[in-house]
Amino acid sequence: MDPSNPYLSDPDVRLMLEFQNGDKASFEALMRKYFPRLLNFIYRYVNDRGMAEDIAQEVFIRVYKSGLRYQPQSKFQTWIFTIARNLSLNELRRNKHKTVSLDETFSSEEGELKRQVEDPGSEPPDENILRREQASAVRAAIDGLPESQRVAVLLRRYEQFSYEEIAATMNVSVKAVKSLLSRAKEALKTKLTGWVNAGQIE
Repeated sequence: MDPSNPYLSDPDVRLMLEFQNGDKASFEALMRKYFPRLLNFIYRYVNDRGMAEDIAQEVFIRVYKSGLRYQPQSKFQTWIFTIARNLSLNELRRNKHKTVSLDETFSSEEGELKRQVEDPGSEPPDENILRREQASAVRAAIDGLPESQRVAVLLRRYEQFSYEEIAATMNVSVKAVKSLLSRAKEALKTKLTGWVNAGQIE
């Protein structure tokens, strides 16, 4: 391994390398950290509970199988979300995706998970209802975006990826990412006029 590799400073890359050297606990640590996030991302992407569970499991099967030949060429987060995005896109091309409730829960090895991560701050019931209605409106608007814009928005809005991380995940330039997000923002502004602020994806 090249000691000058800049990605060796990534603690998740180091966990993957430890797994490569036979430490299965490192793989389990990565799975605990990323499984809920990937499941949320995939669910938002494909809009199908069963499909999301299957894809998330397949992502980690691939990570596990790639252990021996793994070479860090990006941040671990970028690498694993790229796998998730590619598998999700392949499934969407093979299947018609269904619309599901934003509030629906689903089972996994991590227990019952909400489709969206709940805000840790408690809110009065009326504000909570409004928040859910807004989330539903945003979700529907995002679902209507072209695939590339939708992925960029999901990674930016929900995963807080940097432009550089989105570019690496989608295999495009940073300039292209900014263009995708700009077009998505304008489309969302039109769809969500009078509802919510599309600037949340900036």
